[in-house]
Amino acid sequence: MTGRGQGARDVVVGIDPAREWHLPLAWAADEAHRRRLPLRLVLAVPPQHDTRHAHDTAGRTALRQAGSERLEQAREWVRERHPELAVSADLPDGFPTPVITGAARHARMVVLGSRRLGRVAEVLSAGSTVVPVAAKAPCPVVVVGDAPHTTQQPPYVVAGIDGSAASAAALRFALDEADLCGATVRAVSVWQPPVFLLHDEEAAIQAQRALLAETTAGLSEKYPDVRLTHEVLTGHPVEELARAAEHALAVVVGRRGRGGYSGMRLGSTVHGLLHRAHCPVITIPEV
Repeated sequence: MTGRGQGARDVVVGIDPAREWHLPLAWAADEAHRRRLPLRLVLAVPPQHDTRHAHDTAGRTALRQAGSERLEQAREWVRERHPELAVSADLPDGFPTPVITGAARHARMVVLGSRRLGRVAEVLSAGSTVVPVAAKAPCPVVVVGDAPHTTQQPPYVVAGIDGSAASAAALRFALDEADLCGATVRAVSVWQPPVFLLHDEEAAIQAQRALLAETTAGLSEKYPDVRLTHEVLTGHPVEELARAAEHALAVVVGRRGRGGYSGMRLGSTVHGLLHRAHCPVITIPEV
């Protein structure tokens, strides 16, 4: 069980000085409060092109001053939301992606905002941290892109299941999150029909149901207060998972990270959900 008090690790949230930061910060602060963990705000100050010249040195000083002010604003905002929460702030030098990835090595989870760019734009944008951090971080990464619009009661969390060890870890995280939030969990497996159907469709769906039953076996006993359902959907995995999670607290999926180009490491389904889902997307590394 991904318990709420494991060690002294913190919840890390990346603060972007150029973008709206309230949504990811609110999610991170609430999560740290639920799990009784400290919250760490991280804002990276990228290097200037040429520090030998006075105008570049002055520009860097201005960047650090603006970053310090933004961190203090964020810290005060969190204190008003959760006065008892332990909050620290870091202003390290470096580009955001390596800074946040480094912070993730000692974090319980990392929370980021998203500009909701198109898939190619998100990957190629120099300022984008979502894809590379989500691909490389050794801890869960939460991407918050939209304001919450959970209209269904009781609230629910969606876990995407594909039979991998990473998706089994995602299900355990989803159950733990639901336990904290008083929510239910929908374990969802998606069968995508091939272009040329060579096998019996009903047999394929039955195989998916068997996979779900195997993945969820014994977990209800470990989480007696969480209602766990499982279902097999037919269609494209990204579209079906995003539809299932339309009013969810979050959608949780595994990532397998096998090296190489970060977008490919992330996996097409996870990558697609980062741009299609309107709820927070939580990616869990393979354990």
